[in-house]
Amino acid sequence: MKKLLSAIVMCLLSGACVAVGPDYAPPEPKAPEAFSSELTGGLSADPLDNEMLSQWWSTLNDPELTSLIDRAIAGSLDLRKAASRILEARAERGISEADRFPTIDATGGVSQKRFRFGTNQDNVLAATTPLYEGGFDATWELDLFGRLQRQVEASAAELEASEEDYRDVLVTLLAEVALNYVEVRSFQTRVAVAEANRDAQARTLELVQANFEGGEVSRLDVEQARSNLESTRSQIPTLETSLAQAKHRLAVLLGQPPGSLDEELHKPTQVPLAPPSVAIGVPANVMRRRPDVRRAERELAAQTAQIGVATADLYPKFTLIGSIGLESFSASDFFMPTSRVFSIGPSVQWNIFDAGRIRLNIEVQNARQEQALIAYEAAVLNALQDVEDLLVAYGKEMNRRQSLVEAEHAIRRTVEISQDQYRAGESDFLTVLDAQRSLLSIQDQLAESDSQVTTNVISLYKALGGGWENLDPVSSRKLPIAGSGDNQIENGRSGHTTNGRNGVDRIPTRSEK
Repeated sequence: MKKLLSAIVMCLLSGACVAVGPDYAPPEPKAPEAFSSELTGGLSADPLDNEMLSQWWSTLNDPELTSLIDRAIAGSLDLRKAASRILEARAERGISEADRFPTIDATGGVSQKRFRFGTNQDNVLAATTPLYEGGFDATWELDLFGRLQRQVEASAAELEASEEDYRDVLVTLLAEVALNYVEVRSFQTRVAVAEANRDAQARTLELVQANFEGGEVSRLDVEQARSNLESTRSQIPTLETSLAQAKHRLAVLLGQPPGSLDEELHKPTQVPLAPPSVAIGVPANVMRRRPDVRRAERELAAQTAQIGVATADLYPKFTLIGSIGLESFSASDFFMPTSRVFSIGPSVQWNIFDAGRIRLNIEVQNARQEQALIAYEAAVLNALQDVEDLLVAYGKEMNRRQSLVEAEHAIRRTVEISQDQYRAGESDFLTVLDAQRSLLSIQDQLAESDSQVTTNVISLYKALGGGWENLDPVSSRKLPIAGSGDNQIENGRSGHTTNGRNGVDRIPTRSEK
């Protein structure tokens, strides 16, 4: 026993105990050197301004939007739920760390003991006496094969994944607040356009009605003018419905009841203007910034550690067991030196036969690791797709908006000319109606395009992973950032090697690459 205890102590002191299972190294995605989409309309491949990106909504120069975002951060229920998951993961990590330390229990009690004396059945004597016991029992699992170490690694990575999930929720929240705010301002603009056209068409109807009463035009012109007016009026309720729903969504994002922002947002203002230029950097920047990619990488790290936890079950489990206390048949002698008792010694548990359960569990954890790796690779591709899609959408919408601006100028002149010609009797009223309908359509499309340009910029900031850097998850202290330091994601992708101890595929350590 002395030799065994000495060997165990030397192993612990020298750090020679081995953590079985794969040692984790972050995967290294092969990101292209540049985005494939053409950069137009103020987009550039200049390096990202991290400070600006962390406060991207300030580039829209709208104090009301900034106020709404601040309140959303404070009141969002989704953000509070994500914060609660961090607290849960933090407690789970604490439990894993606590398992590495000894467990000490205090015990005590009084019991009646019955004793029988005698050498044969005829001379048996029986006696009952109380037994007083008290003391401390301790157990300590010696983590010779790294089961507890791998469990701590897994829970630490899961905590970091929950922090990245919080940041992902935050990035989404900021973008959704801005997008819904832009929708509110866009619908207000479109309602104003429709109302202005309604009023102009009402005046036209009055003019045509007067001309009809004077015998200058036919009843057909009057009915066409009225039809045009009522058609425009019919569009306004639909726009007002969409406006009210956008306000309701915005209120809920702030953690407030629907309708609570109606008075605050009652006065219409223009859609926030997108900044004249947007730097997007290179694809590798997106991989380092996107919280969903970082979360997937941390989930892969956690699952890799779980392989080690499962693999450790193949080996013996060593535990030191000890107790110290007092034991006496008399209460008066309970604290006497003769009542002292103690025991200490190692315990070994080794699963000899389990019908393959342990090795099958290792296969399960390996399959889950492969799934986590695939999920990470999918997150990378989805992130690249998000940015590429928005680059195309932004550039094309800028071109469309420019065409709409030119069309709006032309149709305004058309309306004026058609009205002058109608008054002079040089054209019929149908020409005027067509021009007015075209003007309403173009103005509505232009208002929608202005909104879409700003919406694309907001979505692009979200796709670039902007908005979380200056906001700490849950507590006021700075939490560790997954993917930084030794866990920094780099270019390329790690391969797989085989652990010579148990034949389990694993991701190589940095020293092996």
